[in-house]
Amino acid sequence: MLRAALIGFGQTGKTTLFQLMTSAREPARAAHGKAEATIGISKVPDARLDRLTAMYNPKKRVAATIEFADLAMPVQAGAAQALVDVAAFKNADALVHVLRAFADPTVAHPAGSVNPARDAQSMEDELILADLGVTERRLERVEKDLKKGKSPELEREKAVLTQCKAALEEGRPLRSLTLQGDDLRRLRGFQFLSAKPLLIVLNVDEANVSDDLQKAADAAGLTPFLSRAATGAVAVCAKIELEIAQLEPADAAAFLADLGLRESGLDRVIRASYELLGYISFFTVGEDECRAWSIPRNLAAPVAAGEIHSDIQRGFIRAEVVSYDALITRGSMAACRDHGEVRLEGKEYIVVDGDIINFRHAT
Repeated sequence: MLRAALIGFGQTGKTTLFQLMTSAREPARAAHGKAEATIGISKVPDARLDRLTAMYNPKKRVAATIEFADLAMPVQAGAAQALVDVAAFKNADALVHVLRAFADPTVAHPAGSVNPARDAQSMEDELILADLGVTERRLERVEKDLKKGKSPELEREKAVLTQCKAALEEGRPLRSLTLQGDDLRRLRGFQFLSAKPLLIVLNVDEANVSDDLQKAADAAGLTPFLSRAATGAVAVCAKIELEIAQLEPADAAAFLADLGLRESGLDRVIRASYELLGYISFFTVGEDECRAWSIPRNLAAPVAAGEIHSDIQRGFIRAEVVSYDALITRGSMAACRDHGEVRLEGKEYIVVDGDIINFRHAT
């Protein structure tokens, strides 16, 4: 399952958005001043799964999901180091930083004024400092071990960590580095916070809610920040999302239409988290179940089959594949077969977003 962790300073609306997006309803608590995380699950909105469900009328509909974690206490200046020891944050695939861009005199801003660009950089600096501490401690250990005896692996780890240290000391997050292959593997165990893809969630005033992200980013002074590697953004309004959450689906859709919005901000956050991590969905369909499966891009068919069950991956023979568009256009799998649109793919096939697949495998 994909995992994302929410971060943010106080009074941003972070926990409100977390509770609205997920199954979690109880806020996280801080025990004895120690940061603790609350976990919630969000379903990835996908109109394609809705169409397939309507077509097959299955007993069960299963959406792709993302696990979100929320911290018991906001990260204040100098406190990001605490995140290093929180498992839900160390193990997260991405960080979601909720930024305050709304002006409400009844809700005091910890820094005294609303400035999203300042807060984005302040949080980035906190993550960089936390990672710098981890890097320096590991480098010290590696250098001690190398004095005891030469090791090609330790030499390479030292070189990669030295590269990381230089970037961090320059104020650059580790997600800005272009490490590949074994070098990435060497760093994976450290779970560096600034190496994780970053999604900025801009919590705006009701008057400024819009599908125009560029407009919101420009107004917040965030355009330069969002040009950085592995960084995405979504604009939402927590007040509006609270209102939508209390409406019936039909009324919520009408409300969004009146605001000129195509979907709720919460759906945009969930979808953007999914896309930022480079994931796609393939589908399995039938009378028993229609289901969306999450996989990284550029995954071969047998590995994708392993998401369903390891036995299917081990016994993989062929993948029977049809595109979503073809199935919706023809109206049935039989019609797709008649038109030669159902393909048999082998072990080298790379699964494409929207593929509908039936895996043939040895039992």
